[in-house]
Amino acid sequence: MITNPVVRGFAPDPSMIRVCNDYYLATSSFEWYPSIPIHRCADLASWHYIGSVEDAVPGGLDGVPDSGGIWAPALSHDGERFWIVYSVVRSVGNRYFDLDTYLSTALAAEGPWSRPVRVPSHGFDPSLFHYDGHLYLLNLQNDHRPGADRFGGIVLLELDRRSLAPVGSPHLLIQHDRLIEGPKMVFHDGWFILQLAEGGTGWEHGVRIARSRQLFGPYELDAHDLLTTRDDPAAVLAKAGHGELFDTPEGQWYLSHLAARPVEQAAGRFCELGRETCVQPIVWHDGWPRLAQGGHHPVVHVEPPAQSSGARGPATPLIPQPVDEQAQVPRWPWSTLREPANASWVREIGDAIVLRGRQGIESRWQNSLVAQRLSEHSGRFAATLLAEPASFTQAAGIVAWYDTTSHYELAITWAEPEGQSQRGQQWLNQGRRVVRLLSRTHEGAEVLAMADAPQGPVRLAMAWHAGAIRFEVDGEQLGPELSLAPLSDDVPRGALRFTGAMAGLHAEDLVDHSWWVRFTRLVLEQNVDEQGDS
Repeated sequence: MITNPVVRGFAPDPSMIRVCNDYYLATSSFEWYPSIPIHRCADLASWHYIGSVEDAVPGGLDGVPDSGGIWAPALSHDGERFWIVYSVVRSVGNRYFDLDTYLSTALAAEGPWSRPVRVPSHGFDPSLFHYDGHLYLLNLQNDHRPGADRFGGIVLLELDRRSLAPVGSPHLLIQHDRLIEGPKMVFHDGWFILQLAEGGTGWEHGVRIARSRQLFGPYELDAHDLLTTRDDPAAVLAKAGHGELFDTPEGQWYLSHLAARPVEQAAGRFCELGRETCVQPIVWHDGWPRLAQGGHHPVVHVEPPAQSSGARGPATPLIPQPVDEQAQVPRWPWSTLREPANASWVREIGDAIVLRGRQGIESRWQNSLVAQRLSEHSGRFAATLLAEPASFTQAAGIVAWYDTTSHYELAITWAEPEGQSQRGQQWLNQGRRVVRLLSRTHEGAEVLAMADAPQGPVRLAMAWHAGAIRFEVDGEQLGPELSLAPLSDDVPRGALRFTGAMAGLHAEDLVDHSWWVRFTRLVLEQNVDEQGDS
């Protein structure tokens, strides 16, 4: 059986396709590198990271807001090469989004990918449709004007296959009273099938289908949702939406989609693992796709594709990628914020990671943070650190991270002698080395606990379970048990939030950017949660 989510922890907006006997998946990366992670498998169950679209963002992501950056990449294949199209969003929460849409190609999904080319940028969530030798760009139309519907419908524009220049004018395919975005297109049994993400990205999310006998419409909207959990507050796989249809070599159909696994807490339901990738089997009735299990709710366990005897060969071998042996940096599943890992500030030396402190932990520029996704509801992350800060402007430790305004930090830093006020005159006295637990929310930063740091190396750890997290210093808890709710999309505040909780390492040196610290004995253990059918 296939167990959903098939890619767990912060893997939203899945674009899943089949090429020969293999399946490929691209997901949103937002402000994180590697940009646009790509996975591959042969059975829809066992997915493996194979690379990313390096250099996807001309000019980089420095300064992009939290949950900005790369939104909803769409993979496709024209029989010869892979294509990917995506938007880089540089403003979140305003009318304009300030986005650019880019297109890149590759002979193999693991790369190398061509230099991105900017194409017409009507809105976010673009995709490509290859049909009858033509190349079409599908997109949401964003209407920024005051009083207008920001989600002004779905448009289709032909692109020249070589120059990628527009051919003619855009065609408005469909508009809807409910928010629709994320268009994808397949041609099935004489119908152009338009797949739409409906109802936003939260609890009201869903997948709606429209169809037409003609590419340019008119399109008839299905009276029923293909997939949603908006009517099921108890759903194990909640927020289900943003789907893409694809077939197997044997002619079966599946739907990839995102979903989230909520945890009940005193303040409500929260999905700190972010939005994850799932698959559901599909059958066709009267020209419409329907979930094979009936209804419109996703299930956790689904049947894998049937395989005809001898029909499926081995997975296509990977193309080896060059590795710079002189500058080893942390690689997947490690991720970095707003810039790729670079040996000038982060290095992997044996089983240790060494960081050079740079800007503060809330910075959207030169933030020395490396992290991995939380993929299960219980686990433990730990590292041993020997750090001798000389000033309150230096700190290093472990973090439970959502974004620059939502995180917990357990760090070794400098403080005045006990009983002395914070006067910013650290060079006048000896001070002391302390370990500090800090909370950052949209209301500001707060020190939750602080104690003198033990001499020598210090073991810092965090352990989480069922929506709660605690921090430890050399095996002893420091500070209170905390809620993971602030590290989710579901915090009741105005800003859009699209990523997921991470466990990571951080270092800052605000004055000199020259302080190196070493983390050893790194451990990240996550306990797989085998949930039943929803």
